[in-house]
Amino acid sequence: MRHNLRMPMRILVTGATGFIGRRLTRRLLAHGHEVTAIVRATSVRELVPAGAHLVEGDLRDGRGLARAASGAECVLHLAGVVAASQAEGYDQVNAAGTRRLAEYLAALPAAPRMVLCSSLAAAGPSVPGRPRREEDPPAPVSRYGRSKLAGEHALRALASDLESVVVRPPIVYGPGDPAFVPALAAMAKAGIAPRPAASSCRYSLVHVDDVCTVMEAAMERGRTLSPDDPAAGVYTVSDGVEHSWAGMCTAVARAMGRKPPLMVPVPAPAVHAVAWLSEMAARLSGPAAFPVVNRDKAAEGRCPAWTCSTDKAARELGFTPSVSLEAGLAGMFDADRRKTSC
Repeated sequence: MRHNLRMPMRILVTGATGFIGRRLTRRLLAHGHEVTAIVRATSVRELVPAGAHLVEGDLRDGRGLARAASGAECVLHLAGVVAASQAEGYDQVNAAGTRRLAEYLAALPAAPRMVLCSSLAAAGPSVPGRPRREEDPPAPVSRYGRSKLAGEHALRALASDLESVVVRPPIVYGPGDPAFVPALAAMAKAGIAPRPAASSCRYSLVHVDDVCTVMEAAMERGRTLSPDDPAAGVYTVSDGVEHSWAGMCTAVARAMGRKPPLMVPVPAPAVHAVAWLSEMAARLSGPAAFPVVNRDKAAEGRCPAWTCSTDKAARELGFTPSVSLEAGLAGMFDADRRKTSC
């Protein structure tokens, strides 16, 4: 079944309270679609853009799925855990939750198309000078990456009953970014930025609006997952530029009107020590959210490259990145300055 995005659709969004989910939900509503958002009992519902229909539920046990998915023509699955103290914390939602959702949808008389927002972490790092492509065998190095890949495998196992597409973005930034740009902004304010020992590492980035563009495109076109072809229906996306750590720090500082921070080399053992201390401090402080700086992220950070190709997304989804890093950062900080002056 193929849909025309110019015709309004009934769409279920998971993760609508998250960074990408909020932006995507707002965009879908602006395009005239009828959007249902499944939210947990503990979710801050005010984060969901006005106009979306809210249904309480939980992917960890399947509650609310029947009501949320009723009449849906497409499901955009963005709910996920990005930081957890144990592998089970990731697997409950990223793997088992995705499988539970997919199995429910596949059993419906008219299964909707499903688009999963996965992660480049599911594919793993790339070789310096050779951006990762969809046909490269996945080799995740973190618990988070392995859980996201398990979610992809769950969808592929149901490929004969459920049309599914997987989008693997790298680092995502933009308005509402909760971690990446704020972390670099703090370094710019301090005037010092710790630099991983592998200073030649290159990264792919993508603006949140370009992720939304790809998710919308995947609703109506492109190949779907196949049990026989591990690359079919999988798309990596980025802004098409390989960024250095120093370059990203400098770009954020300039967008803030500051001088580039001083780069201070930090050996890998020190990075892991800081990550371990961050985890211990979080545990001692109580059942708060697990810190973004953790040993799982440290494992990803010691890799030589995290870059990916956009060729397949361009060819099959018509994707062309529209937001450069400089323009994306300028938009973020200009908006912050306008809020401050009000």
